[in-house]
Amino acid sequence: MRFRATSIGLGLLAVLAASIAALVPDTALADARCTGHQLLPLRRPEGSCLTIAPQIFAAHDGALRAVVFPADVSLDTTPDMESRIVIRSSAGDTMTSKDYSSARGMNGYYVYRAGWSPDSQFFVYSMMSSGGHSPWSFPIGVFARKGNRFVGLSDMIDGRPTLSGEFKFVGPHTVTAVTWRQMGSLEDKVPVTVDLEAALSRLPPD
Repeated sequence: MRFRATSIGLGLLAVLAASIAALVPDTALADARCTGHQLLPLRRPEGSCLTIAPQIFAAHDGALRAVVFPADVSLDTTPDMESRIVIRSSAGDTMTSKDYSSARGMNGYYVYRAGWSPDSQFFVYSMMSSGGHSPWSFPIGVFARKGNRFVGLSDMIDGRPTLSGEFKFVGPHTVTAVTWRQMGSLEDKVPVTVDLEAALSRLPPD
């Protein structure tokens, strides 16, 4: 009889412990499931990671800001596995946006590095594939204040891909990135410098 009572007591304690664990989330585990651009070994709960904050990049002149939101499509990944970019005025008006999420959350892109040009006319950002496709490729996008449009840096360099997520500004609206020297030569990387204003003027209108 004593054994039976002890077993019941242990069972009740186990149920109580499970209930408390469900009510009090493990902070470290919750953090690991909400950031990091990664696949998850265990599916996270519906409604998880609701407090994850977007990244906000203010233009140097204060007139615009670019907001990078986690798309949060799949529960099998951290919510920042894919990105959505929103351009807003300082007053909060939405100017335009660009969505890099995919239908299932594993075939889009997330923002890797981002920043405004020194003259505040261009928001430049590099991306990585959410599904790990073409890991050598780091597409670079450009938001141009003039025309309120998004364009690809690759379109400004004769369709060549960009092979690094790192880039830097070397003038008011000039950026340096990395591409290949010749088609298909992934190991032979070379820098490429683009005057964004001049390159944009050569692109066809949307």
